[in-house]
Amino acid sequence: MSAAQHNPPLFLLVCLQVAVSAASLVVEIVAGRMLAPYVGMSLYTWTSVIAVVLIGFSIGHWWGGRVAEREQSSALVYTGWVVLAAAVTTAGAVLALQLIAGRLLETIGDPVWEIVLLTFSVFFLPSLFAGVPAPVLAQIAVSDKQQGSGQALGTMFAAGAIGAIAGTLLAGFVFIPWLGTAITLAVVTITYASVGLLLIVLGKGLPRIWQVTAISVFSVALCVVSALQTSPCTRESQYFCIRVIDVSANPEAPVRRLVLDHLSHGTSARDVPRVMFSEFTAMLDAIARGRMKGRRFSAFFIGGGTYSVPRAWRDRDTGPITVAEIDPEVTDVAINEFWLPPKSMKILHEDARRALHVRPQERFDVIVGDAFSDIAIPVHLVTREFFQLVVDRLEDDGVFLMNVVDFPERMYALAAIYNTLKVVFPEVEIWTRASRPRPNEQRVFVLVAGRQATRFSSVVVPAPDLTRFSALDEAFYSEVLSQRNDAILTDDHAPIERFLNQSWLVGH
Repeated sequence: MSAAQHNPPLFLLVCLQVAVSAASLVVEIVAGRMLAPYVGMSLYTWTSVIAVVLIGFSIGHWWGGRVAEREQSSALVYTGWVVLAAAVTTAGAVLALQLIAGRLLETIGDPVWEIVLLTFSVFFLPSLFAGVPAPVLAQIAVSDKQQGSGQALGTMFAAGAIGAIAGTLLAGFVFIPWLGTAITLAVVTITYASVGLLLIVLGKGLPRIWQVTAISVFSVALCVVSALQTSPCTRESQYFCIRVIDVSANPEAPVRRLVLDHLSHGTSARDVPRVMFSEFTAMLDAIARGRMKGRRFSAFFIGGGTYSVPRAWRDRDTGPITVAEIDPEVTDVAINEFWLPPKSMKILHEDARRALHVRPQERFDVIVGDAFSDIAIPVHLVTREFFQLVVDRLEDDGVFLMNVVDFPERMYALAAIYNTLKVVFPEVEIWTRASRPRPNEQRVFVLVAGRQATRFSSVVVPAPDLTRFSALDEAFYSEVLSQRNDAILTDDHAPIERFLNQSWLVGH
């Protein structure tokens, strides 16, 4: 019997390639979500995930090319065992991350290296093993004399691309939002185990079928154990790992904190909606209301989170409120866990820049930007073009406020955002707590921009303890900030995450 007659049919090879490619891309997308509760979701996170996965695929393809030189049955059996290894390492990814993350984050100290090393530690091996089958299956396909080698090779490449597309779409639109990361990895594990078992069967590795079955069962069991672990997320959405933490001193007077991915996004108390529990919300609340001089005003919020300030303003009846919160799950958590009355304000579940752009007829007295984190920020919300859009949507005496987190030792990010605001606003101020910063302290700032300067220079408000916040004087801008950074952030070039990382490294 000729060698061609022993070849698996091309259709089966295509199905196997699609399955492996889809599973490997699901893992790549899930990797970003799994890392978010530990290191956040930033340009660095996705860069590390993509780089580590591609390194794994590349070495796996090279390894698979060497395997493909073996006799066909031996190559299939060998590849089957490698795919079972992919199943095992994928199944254990959740547990591995939980075991490694805490110790690694305590010892590294550099946020970028933390992301790279954590990604490599957990996701390199699954990608390495998933890269092996492609050259082996392609070699078998082109060796079939009944099929043109060029056509077969093109079909296998197309199968890999189709699988990658399918895996990406399934992960983003189906698996993560509907099943969560642990169960999604269980589905991937079962896929790998099934493919590995089939490859060994095709290679006539049946004498060891009990071993294959044992490994497959072990992989699925490991996934089940991982899925049963306590998830760091109260809820997983298409955008965030959402956690709600009870920080009440008195159970009869509940106080809760919202954590999105790895960063706190606000704290609220049921019984005192007007009290702010963080410095940035206290400043946003007090400065904006002070600028409005006690009159009613319209407000637009970039980001909802706990809806602390919108809820406080609704309680004060300050005027119409619009909130652009991109994640409807965050809003649902705010309603159910943070006592938000949803019908008291207009809530838009869309990107804030788009929300402002598509409503050119609307004007606001106050626009509040609250989308900042430590080394991650939506870049399109800090550019000159976005700030010009904000100007166009403000009333003549309106004000724009946004919070920025930076280290006083460098303030690269703060300087860049200040410079960019100065391009489009006549008056830009920087507010912060009225105290000398401690060494290596990460400080919260609020930038206040408008056509007129603020008529007061300090406020004393609860945050939750009474705290004085002040505007920095002109000497700070001319003698300190101007020396830090002269960059202007634009839609074409806005390296804000690099500036944040530079400040972070110096601060630590």
